[in-house]
Amino acid sequence: MPNYYQPEIETASREEILRIQNEKIVKQVRHVYDNVKYYRDLMDKKGVKPEDIKSVDDIKKLPFISKDDLREAYPYGFLGTDIKNCVRIQSTSGTTGKRVVAFYTQHDIDLWEECCARAIVAAGGTNEDVCHVCYGYGLFTGGPGLNGGSHKVGCLTLPMSSGNTERQIQFLMDLQATILCCTPSYAAYIGEALAEKGYKPEDNKLKAGIFGAEPWTEEMRRSIEKSLGIKAYDIYGLTETSGPGVSFECSEQTGMHINEDHFYAEIIDPDTGEVLPEGSKGELVFTSLDKEAFPLLRYRTRDICILTRKKCSCGRTHVKMSKPLGRSDDMLIIRGVNVFPSQIETVLLNEGYSPNYQITVDRVNNTDTLDVDVELLPEQFSDKMGEIQHMEKSLEDAMRAMLGIKPRIHLVAPKTVVRSEGKAVRVIDKRKLHD
Repeated sequence: MPNYYQPEIETASREEILRIQNEKIVKQVRHVYDNVKYYRDLMDKKGVKPEDIKSVDDIKKLPFISKDDLREAYPYGFLGTDIKNCVRIQSTSGTTGKRVVAFYTQHDIDLWEECCARAIVAAGGTNEDVCHVCYGYGLFTGGPGLNGGSHKVGCLTLPMSSGNTERQIQFLMDLQATILCCTPSYAAYIGEALAEKGYKPEDNKLKAGIFGAEPWTEEMRRSIEKSLGIKAYDIYGLTETSGPGVSFECSEQTGMHINEDHFYAEIIDPDTGEVLPEGSKGELVFTSLDKEAFPLLRYRTRDICILTRKKCSCGRTHVKMSKPLGRSDDMLIIRGVNVFPSQIETVLLNEGYSPNYQITVDRVNNTDTLDVDVELLPEQFSDKMGEIQHMEKSLEDAMRAMLGIKPRIHLVAPKTVVRSEGKAVRVIDKRKLHD
C-alpha cells in the first residue's frame, strides 16, 4: 500500500488542487503587491494590478523574476512581511555574485517541513525509521529541511551534517540508520568508503536514500542503489522557494511530484518567455502560493525539464517534473555544441568507469578545449601505457558519439580526483578568466 503523509492533499482531485491554487494565488498576488515594492514596481511597469489575477490561468500576465533581481534587491528587497515576523534565514552558496538570502516565518518553516515529510514518507519512511541527514546544515537548506521533515514524520533523526566520513560511517552502522539523506555524489562516496572498510551492501540497515542538490543520472542512481543496497529517491528544491521538498520522487521513480498546493509550476521557452504546453521541454518557473516572508512570483529557476500529468501508480495526483535535463544558464557551449556534465557521467557509467571525474574547459588559440579527468577503478589500473592509451581512445569515441564533439580523456590513478563531501565540483571553466 502506498504511504502518504497528508493523503487528503497528496491524492486530491485535479479540481480540488485547482480550487486550492486559485484561492491562494489571488491572496498571494495581493500580498506581494502590497508588501514587496520591487515586485510592485515590476507589475506597475507591466500594467498589471492584483485584481487582474483571478486564477492561476492569469499567472502568465505577471512579470518574471530571476536570480539577478534577487541579487539586485539584496538583502531585504523581496521581504514580504515585517522583520519581527521572521524567525530564520537560509542562503544559497553564493558561488557567483551576491548571495540570495531567503526569509522564513514560523508558518513558512512548518509548510516547508511538511513538504519534506511528504518526501520521506514517499520513500517509505515512518516513525520507526532512523533518518541519517548528512546534507549541510547552517545556511544551506538541505540539512534543516530534511531534519524538520524527519521530525514531522517521527523518525529518530541523526543531524550529522556533511563531512567527517569516518564519523558518518560509525553512526550509520552503530545506530542502524534506515534512510540516508545527502547529495548523490556524497552517497556514492559513502558507498565507496563502506566498501573500503570491508562492508557489503547487506551489512547496513539502509533501505532508502533521498538525494538531491546536484544533477545526477539514472546510471548514477543504479550505481548508488547497488553499492548501498537501497532504493534511491530524487528530491528537488531551491533556497529561493524554500529548499528541498518543492518536489520529490515516489516509488515509481519516474519523475518528482511537485507539491502543487504550495508551488505553481510553468514551463517556458527560455528565449521568449512563452508558456509551453504540458509535455514540452523548457525552463521551469515557480510561483510560491503561500510563502509569507519571501513570496516569489514566477521565479525563473533556469532548470530545464518537462512536466507531466500522466497517472502515477503511487496514487499521488500532483503534477510530475522530470529530473532537470540541464540548465538554461550554466550549460556548457563548447565549439558551438551544447554539453551537459550529466551526458559525460552517463557515458562513463555505461562504459564501466567510476563516476569520479572532472571536466576542464579552456580556450587555446581561440578554440575551446574540453578535457575530462576520469578516475580508474582499482581493477582497471594498469602501468602499461599502451593499454591506458587504448582505453582513453575508446572512451573518447564513446564521448564523441554522445556529445557530438571529442574531448581529451585523461585516465588517472584511483583516488586522484578530488573527493567531495558536499556538492561535487564537476566543471572548471577557465574561459571565463580571460574572455
